[in-house]
Amino acid sequence: MSLQTDAPTAPDDALHSIGASCQISARARHRVATLTVHADLLIWVQAGSKTVHHARGSHRCGPGQLLMLAQGSVWDVVNDPTPHASYQACALQIAPEMVADFSQRYPALAGNARTALASLLTVDDSLGQSLQAAADALAGRGQFPASVRRHRATEVLLMLAERGWAFPPNGTLRATERVRRVVAGRLYADWTAEEIAQALHTSPSTLGRQLAKEGSSIAATVRALRLETALNMLQSSALPVGEIAQQCGYTSHSRFGAAFKTRFGFAPSLLRETA
Repeated sequence: MSLQTDAPTAPDDALHSIGASCQISARARHRVATLTVHADLLIWVQAGSKTVHHARGSHRCGPGQLLMLAQGSVWDVVNDPTPHASYQACALQIAPEMVADFSQRYPALAGNARTALASLLTVDDSLGQSLQAAADALAGRGQFPASVRRHRATEVLLMLAERGWAFPPNGTLRATERVRRVVAGRLYADWTAEEIAQALHTSPSTLGRQLAKEGSSIAATVRALRLETALNMLQSSALPVGEIAQQCGYTSHSRFGAAFKTRFGFAPSLLRETA
């Protein structure tokens, strides 16, 4: 796991309707400007702290706490390591289909739970065990079948609802998210508007109009996904910056660095610095 920044990207197409997970690590303090949450996100901080800022307020999440961020919300995010250890967090991205399915299967629980752009919870032993099991399954560890991955994700949603919190169902996927799903599997490819539209069984002009209503375009959606995925890879892997740039569709290291800094406010090399 978008995600995410703590926004993991689903490892295969079968998980698009369930979710994704990844472990995030950062040795240097950094601020990510205007991060859009594209799918409901759970961030379990294990070392250091995460602070999210929004026009309506801010939330600081420390070790042993869980931050719920709702789909469609936009934040400025600060990941802060401790003086002697890196920032560590487990991120779980819950697909819109999972949230909608949960609301239909458990209407009483989902209907009585509180919803918000962001919620902060304490992770007790039972919730921690559920989160870890779901993280392992959604990250593909152990080659879990889809049925088990779905069960583990549902268990987390049940645990949260029992504590009074739930993500609101978001209905059908927006055009932006449909484009992201097409492109995500081959970020390195030189995508054309025609290829993306064909994959979505529509025309480039129709797709362009749909995206314009959402304040985006085909090129802007692809660019945003590439940079957000690069940020996630910088935080969750030890791959060199140049290799990450290539995997995310940038043949020029310098152009990638400039685009990344313009988007997030800091150079990608910052996430390779030691504390």
